[in-house]
Amino acid sequence: MGAASLALASACATPPPPEAPPPDLTEFHDQQVAFEPCGPFATTPTDEKLFANERLDCARVQVPLDYDNPDGARGEIALLRIPASGEKIGSLFVNPGGPGGSGMNFVATMASSNPLWTTGVLGRRFDIIGFDPRGVGASSPRLDCFTDADADDRAAGFDNALDQHGAASEEHAREIMRRCAESAGGADALTSVGTRETARDMDVLREVLGDEKLTFLGYSYGTELGGVYAQTFPEKVRALVLDGAVDPGKNPVELTIAQAAASQEGFDRLAEECAETPDCPLGTDPARATERFQALTRPLVDQPAPTTDGRGLGYNDAITAAATGMRAERLLPQLIDGLTELAEGRGDILLALRDQMTGRGPDGRYNGLMESFLAIRCMDWPRRTPAEQTEMNRRIREAAPFMDDGRPVERSHYACEAWPKPPSRTGPWLADDVAGLPPTLTVSTTGDVATPYQAGLDLAEALGGSLLTVEGEQHGVALVGDNACINDNVLAYLVDLKTPPEGARCVL
Repeated sequence: MGAASLALASACATPPPPEAPPPDLTEFHDQQVAFEPCGPFATTPTDEKLFANERLDCARVQVPLDYDNPDGARGEIALLRIPASGEKIGSLFVNPGGPGGSGMNFVATMASSNPLWTTGVLGRRFDIIGFDPRGVGASSPRLDCFTDADADDRAAGFDNALDQHGAASEEHAREIMRRCAESAGGADALTSVGTRETARDMDVLREVLGDEKLTFLGYSYGTELGGVYAQTFPEKVRALVLDGAVDPGKNPVELTIAQAAASQEGFDRLAEECAETPDCPLGTDPARATERFQALTRPLVDQPAPTTDGRGLGYNDAITAAATGMRAERLLPQLIDGLTELAEGRGDILLALRDQMTGRGPDGRYNGLMESFLAIRCMDWPRRTPAEQTEMNRRIREAAPFMDDGRPVERSHYACEAWPKPPSRTGPWLADDVAGLPPTLTVSTTGDVATPYQAGLDLAEALGGSLLTVEGEQHGVALVGDNACINDNVLAYLVDLKTPPEGARCVL
């Protein structure tokens, strides 16, 4: 083609359409927040006790259900505040993870148990804001797909540490979707609860509370939420502390397999420590600990171990209990005691650990964590075919043999396959480069069985930020205990924006 032809082709090319202007959110940004006592915001008996703390106050903020149509239906984000007790820098937004964890419950728990969050440096310098993301707790839309009896009977279909997000059949997947949509108030509400929307909700909260820029502390899934916010609103970030990172470069299957492998590593460490005691329920030979654990748990597939409340401890319960117990060093003795009790024929201790993970309270009521987790991930993660779901389950067993029940891997459907709208993203949750982002701080623990250490390294690199390595075995360490090394580094960053030196390390 000659020069004249090229010029003609260029002149005749159709210009790209102009980008649509951003939606006008002025009405939402200009809301007046009315804080009040937190009692009416409680959704569980546990919250009723925590929210009675007179130091706390609560409010609701309206948000668009669909940010592409801000004049349409609305949701409400409930938030809980520990007002700053000294010279205030601004608000510190907190997400405890999940997805599906209640920020209101988490911050209220910290207010009742950790002085750092009230009279300490953190509580003096920040209004600490715990909010329930849409789909969670006191916010709306709220997910309540299954009754407490259903959850006790494991009828929900996704209370399964091995067959993750699995449904037994296409019909079962449709039933999960139908019941979740009904509880949320319809298909549009159900499909509005993805991470992308929650990040935009956070920006509305920031504006409404009068913060020029966001200061954020996120644990586990909260690292993903903070990262999505940073990618969406890099110019609005003041400080991000991201503890227990979700790997930004892995797809959902890779994330799940990496987590399974980290769980096996945690189990192997547990077996080595336990073997030093003569009465270890996993035996005194760490090389045979997986075999011993399987011998204890595999019979539960056909015959649950009896428990005092009559529910029984099934196989999935025991696996979930083990995953829970390995997440924090303080829970390891309870896990060992539970395995010892199981060897004696009972399952009460392990069932209590299972209940902790699945959000079941002492009164038998569930807090909706598992349903919120599912619905949020249904909008975040690409759909999987039955063949892909089944293959993922096989790979989980391969990566974590202590979770292998010894049965053939059965064909499984993805619990989200009947969701009424496609997911809101198809690739990794964080772009390779986030331009204009200020320094961030990622905290990563070497023995974390829920979010592997390498994921923290990858996230810090992706954000171009700082890394604090913590040697230990715990999921979530920043500002939750009394470790001076960890707390001093995190507080120096949050308060003075001073990041740790390269190679900084703390020991639990």
